[in-house]
Amino acid sequence: MGTSPLVEPFTVHVDEEALEGLRSRLRATRWPDLPADPAWSLGADPAYLRELVDHWSEEFDWRAQEAALAAHPRVLVHLGNLRVHAVHVRAASGAPALPLVLCHGWPDSSWRFEKVLDLLTDPADPADAFDVVVPDMPGYGWSDAPRTPLDSITVAGLWAQLMPALGYERFGAAGGDIGSGVCRFLALDHPDRVVAVHRTDAGLPVAAAFPDLSEEERQWVQLVTAWGASEGAYAAMHRTRPNTAAAGLTDSPVGLAAWIVEKLRAWSDCSGDVESRFTKDEILTNVSTYWHTRTIGPSMRMYAANAAIPVAQHARRVEVPSGFALFPADLSRPPRAWLERTTNLVRVTEPPAGGHFAPFEEPEAYAQELREFFRPYR
Repeated sequence: MGTSPLVEPFTVHVDEEALEGLRSRLRATRWPDLPADPAWSLGADPAYLRELVDHWSEEFDWRAQEAALAAHPRVLVHLGNLRVHAVHVRAASGAPALPLVLCHGWPDSSWRFEKVLDLLTDPADPADAFDVVVPDMPGYGWSDAPRTPLDSITVAGLWAQLMPALGYERFGAAGGDIGSGVCRFLALDHPDRVVAVHRTDAGLPVAAAFPDLSEEERQWVQLVTAWGASEGAYAAMHRTRPNTAAAGLTDSPVGLAAWIVEKLRAWSDCSGDVESRFTKDEILTNVSTYWHTRTIGPSMRMYAANAAIPVAQHARRVEVPSGFALFPADLSRPPRAWLERTTNLVRVTEPPAGGHFAPFEEPEAYAQELREFFRPYR
């Protein structure tokens, strides 16, 4: 019988020298020109970026963010040669509760779910409580970066080891973006462990896996293709030349902030005002995590690994009960026919507000969605 993985407590902490080094870099920024084009039309708005960076260098308090992060227990779980960081919060009542693994995407980490931790572990009705586990994928957040990039199938396999290491043989899974794919492969490859799976998207369609699409599905694929042509330059870079971009983004905190904040704005339900959804401190906590852990390169390389997943894997149907919440401002809203084709669909909802970062943008609505979806599977 194998030895159980080592689980040890973890506290987020960055040494003072690193914080001072970051401030020095921010204050010495060599800024690009101010183009005449409308603010965000060609990417990150230079004027807003200067405002954000000024806050980062002069007002942002990383120590306060560390204290806030310390409000929830964190662990490092040794899985083979990787140490995986996870937030692990048990139900407040102390009674047995459904374990739930929450799977993040890019450009974030366990940060995506910070606002729903208490809502899920300490709800008004204790019967709705979860034991929540939010791991950072290898190469993201405070987890180790893998030597070679991992795809979503491999990460799903790691989570199938992680959850038993924390005491959970059967559990629910939920997530979005790359985390949606991780949830999908958890359900496909480990159906004996996953009671049900909830996702905020169905991933980007691989139409070659399904030659018999309906007209509605074909129109959706065309819309996604058009989105990729106008908005997908970042993903093409991640898939094909991530190391080139990583050289600049790992060295320049301003470049890193630009790469991330543009996506927070473009992909959220913010009507063009990023701070209607994320405060400067919230944005900078996410960006600072990437900076201090040097994970922008490893996180981007996962796109290359996922692009190499064989088409046959995309043709598999999830038989574990599946639910979707399709938030109105998310990148891709698949038709019901696609969800029924690819999953054992038991629930679809369309919340009135929220986008790609729904757990952060609409935490109450997202938490209520998970409570309702998982009730039959407790």
